[in-house]
Order: sequence, then structure tokens, then C-alpha cells
Amino acid sequence: MQSILQIRQTPAILGIDADLGAFSITQPKAEVTITTTPGELKVQSTRPELTIDQTRARAAYNGGSVLDMNKRIYSGIQQLYLQAIARRVEQGTRMAEFFKPGNTIAEVYGMDTEPNSFPEPCGRASYDNVDIHFETRAPEISFRAAKVDIQVERHRPETEYTRGKLDIYMQQFASVQFIPPELNVQM
Repeated sequence: MQSILQIRQTPAILGIDADLGAFSITQPKAEVTITTTPGELKVQSTRPELTIDQTRARAAYNGGSVLDMNKRIYSGIQQLYLQAIARRVEQGTRMAEFFKPGNTIAEVYGMDTEPNSFPEPCGRASYDNVDIHFETRAPEISFRAAKVDIQVERHRPETEYTRGKLDIYMQQFASVQFIPPELNVQM
């Protein structure tokens, strides 16, 4: 009879329990501050001026102011006075030459029948006696542009790392077992 020796071997089994590590990255939002100064437009305008001068028209209608009328009468009387003196000188010159035909007293003084006129107290009438003057001024414009001021405060990223776990253990130990053959004791 043969006997067989049995050898049983159990391998070693290592147990490994591992969890991965974890990264956590957070970054707070940047803080943005915007300050705006608004633009400004200023326009300053003055009213146009209309000037109407009717003094010559009033002088033509009713003589104008008393002072102006008196000036016209006074200057007119001076003119009439000078014309009258010139006429009398001319008459005297003709009378000095009485011997010439047509220079008789009746002819020299008899023809002088026109009355002395009074100076015109009113001004000269015309369609252009009213002076109109219209004055405009350009507006004063000032402009200030708008300004924008932007301030940014950045925050660095915050990085965290949580380590994973690594457990190594013997789940099964290695073993060798020898089983001898059965011996038969009867013989």
C-alpha cells in the first residue's frame, strides 16, 4: 500500500483598504467697486436783444422831442436869415445899377412878394425812419466728461488637501499543513 503525504498550503492574503485623498479648491469672488462721476453739460445762453429806434419817425410825424424840434427850428431860422441877407444884397446890387433896364424899384422890390417861410419843425419823412437792431450772442457751452473708477480686489484661491487612508492588514495568514498518511496498525 502506498501512503500519500498531503501538503496543504494556504496563501497569505493581504487586505488593503485605501481611500483617495481629496482636493478642495475654493476662490472667493473678487470684489468690484465702481464709482461713476456723471458727465456735466452746461449751456448758458443770453436772450437776444431787439432795439427799435423810432426817433426819426416821431420827428417826421410830430416833430419829435421839444429839444430836437427847437434845434431844427433854430438851424432853419439861421438858414432863412442867411438867405434873406443874400437876397437883400442881391437887391441892393441891382438897385446900384438902376441905369440898366429891368433894375427899377418896381421891378427889384415889386417882385419880392413871397412871404418869409417858417422853418419846418418836423423831420424829413422817409420809409426808412425806424432803425431796428437785433443782437444775438452765441451760447456759452462747457462740458465735463464722465469718469468711471473701477477698483478690483482679488482673492487668492484657497486650496485644501484631505489625505486618504491606507490600511494594510493581513486578511489571511499563509500556512502550510502537512497531513500524514493514515497508518494501518493491523498487521
